[in-house]
Amino acid sequence: MEEAKSQSLEEDFEGQATHTGPKGVINDWRKFKLESEDSESIPPSKKEILRQMSSPQSRDDKDSKVHRKISIQEYELINQDKEDENCLRKYRRQCMQDMHQKLSFGPRYGFVYELETGEQFLETIEKEQKITTIVVHIYEDGVKGCDALNSSLTFLATEYPMVKFCKIKASNTGAGDRFSLQVLPTLLVYKGGELISNFISVAEQFAEEFFAGDVESFLNEYGLLPEKEMHAIEDTNMEEDIE
Repeated sequence: MEEAKSQSLEEDFEGQATHTGPKGVINDWRKFKLESEDSESIPPSKKEILRQMSSPQSRDDKDSKVHRKISIQEYELINQDKEDENCLRKYRRQCMQDMHQKLSFGPRYGFVYELETGEQFLETIEKEQKITTIVVHIYEDGVKGCDALNSSLTFLATEYPMVKFCKIKASNTGAGDRFSLQVLPTLLVYKGGELISNFISVAEQFAEEFFAGDVESFLNEYGLLPEKEMHAIEDTNMEEDIE
């Protein structure tokens, strides 16, 4: 019963059940190879073998062995030439992208939100999902470091779309006495409605001129940014290019 429920949830999430075990992965790759080949260029004998390799055997075929070993001919077909290698690389890349898409759940943002009032500020902190990291820049126009930090966060928002970047003028927070010009720019980081980091006069942590990379490194030192989404896929592609 529990197994049936698990399968149902998987089908609801993916739209269809997928192979998960080693045999399923092998069959998926064989099917991918068959579909990616130019059907007109495949010799009939090769196409038939690929078809057999990608299709599960019929339960009604009593003469066949369901758990047969892979034949020498099938093994050579998979490993025989550069086309097979390139096809396998394409398949690996597709698998990485599919896995990345499944794991990248949660809301996405991609830009810096301008908060106009203290009420908006509180609402953003209280109502956002618990898994979301919220970075809030408290600033004022004309204060040293504020413009550079705003520009940096605008860039980082596109690099880390699962992080919610916001900014609000100190005079609009309703707590201007707490955010005097002497403590600006200030960065507040929240998660699950709780303040997890508070950096006042944060521009003092950087050089006279600083950029997005400097802010990114600073936040990473405190473990406040997630791993970039495409990092794993790009590493796989680089490894394949080197090979």
